[in-house]
Amino acid sequence: MGVEPQVVTITLDHLLARGHRISEVTVVYTGGAGVREALATVEAEFGAGVYPGIELRRAPVFSSRRAVDDFCSEEDLHSLLRTLYTEVRRARQGGWSVHLCVSGGRKVMGIIGMVVAQLLFGPEDRVWHLVTEGWHPGVVRRLHLSPEDRVWLVPVPVLRWSQASTLVRTVAELNDPAEVVQWYERLTRNAQMKRKGEFIRRWLTRAEREVVRLACRGLDNAAIAKTLHKSDQTVANQLRDVYEKLREWLDYPEHVDRSVLIAEFAPYFAVMGDGRP
Repeated sequence: MGVEPQVVTITLDHLLARGHRISEVTVVYTGGAGVREALATVEAEFGAGVYPGIELRRAPVFSSRRAVDDFCSEEDLHSLLRTLYTEVRRARQGGWSVHLCVSGGRKVMGIIGMVVAQLLFGPEDRVWHLVTEGWHPGVVRRLHLSPEDRVWLVPVPVLRWSQASTLVRTVAELNDPAEVVQWYERLTRNAQMKRKGEFIRRWLTRAEREVVRLACRGLDNAAIAKTLHKSDQTVANQLRDVYEKLREWLDYPEHVDRSVLIAEFAPYFAVMGDGRP
C-alpha cells in the first residue's frame, strides 16, 4: 500500500462482488507519513464494521535496524522481499488462496511482489492490477465505488517456478516473450480443465453428471427431466446436491447456483463433448 487507501478497499470490494471468499486482508506498507495516514483510513473502515468477518493484518517493512520509509538501498529491497515472502508463504501454508494486488505503493513493491508470486504461487493464486476509470492522483478520494463506476481487476500472468524445468526449456525455444505468456496460459488452461474433469468424474455420481451436462447445454429443469425420463423434483434434488459439492470444491464461496455451475463447466463440456474421459 502507498498513500492511496482506496486501492485496498476498491480491490477488496471488487473481489467480494465476484464471489471470492475473503477471510483476511494483509496490508504491506512502509513507514512514511502519507502511508501511515492511508493505513489509518483503511483501519477505520475495518473498525467501523464495513467488512464483517474479515481480519485486517498489518505487515510493515522493517530492515534489521529500522522501519523502512522508502526503498533507497539494497538492504531496503531485501527487507521488502523478506516481508512479502513471509506473508505469502504464511498464507500458502495456511491453505488459503492468495489474491495479490500490485497497484498500490511504490512500483518496486509490485516488481518484488511478482518475484514472490513466481516463487510461491500455486494454481489458485492470482496477481491483480486495479484500473479505475476517471480517477487519478489529486481527484477526491472515494473508498467505495457505485455500481455505475467502471472498475477492472486485470489478472497479471505469473510464470511460476514450480514449472521451472519445463518453463526454461520452452523459453529457450521461443523468441517472443508474448509467445511464452501464451504458452503458459495454455498450460494453465489445461491444468484447469484437468481439475474440472476430476470434479465431474470423481465428485459426481453418474446421474448427477448427466444432469450437469444437460444444464450446461442450457436446458432448464423441465427439459432435463423430460430428456432423462425423471421427475422435475428429482432433477432439482440432484442439482441441489451438485451445488453443495461445487461449493466445497470452490472453497465455499457465498453463492453457488446454476449460473456458477454453467460458468465453470460449460467450457469443459464444450471441449470434452459428453464429458467422459
